[in-house]
Amino acid sequence: MVLPIYTYGAEVLRAPTEAIDGNSESLQQLIDDMLETMEGAAGIGLAAPQVGHSLRLFVVDLSPLKEDLAEEGETVPDGPLVFINPEMVDEFGDDVGYEEGCLSIPDIREEVDRPGDIVIRYLDRDFEERELSASGMTARVIQHEYDHVEGILFVDRISSFRKQLLKRRLREMAQGNVEADYPLAD
Repeated sequence: MVLPIYTYGAEVLRAPTEAIDGNSESLQQLIDDMLETMEGAAGIGLAAPQVGHSLRLFVVDLSPLKEDLAEEGETVPDGPLVFINPEMVDEFGDDVGYEEGCLSIPDIREEVDRPGDIVIRYLDRDFEERELSASGMTARVIQHEYDHVEGILFVDRISSFRKQLLKRRLREMAQGNVEADYPLAD
């Protein structure tokens, strides 16, 4: 089921997230719904707070970019990845700037600097402990979604000058004046 996505200004995007303490049918359904929602919105990552759940959970699927990234020499994980109770072990390497967007902040894209490499520990959807080393776009998308479970949005990471230029648009979005090609929460 496609879930509505919460947008900038919604309290759930800033609320502390809770660890998931066990597998359940409802958790597996939420994961399926998040994957369907992400795909329906043409996204490559989605965190539980974006669909109204204050849980330490996010999904990533770079498959739509696989060919383009392969041309740039980047290897992308196959299929969607599910991150339950993620813990960032390390972020390192040179900061790399790249224009980011977010399903919770439609129609705004801004340059964000992030470390080029990461190591993250998490449980997969079968509750198997995993550790993933990633670089390039994979690292960037994971960092972006990890930020969501920490209550951080990509606009928090842009320059104060750029944020000032977006102030009016963000205020309007927080007041509900926002449209997207996918369902939004009221």
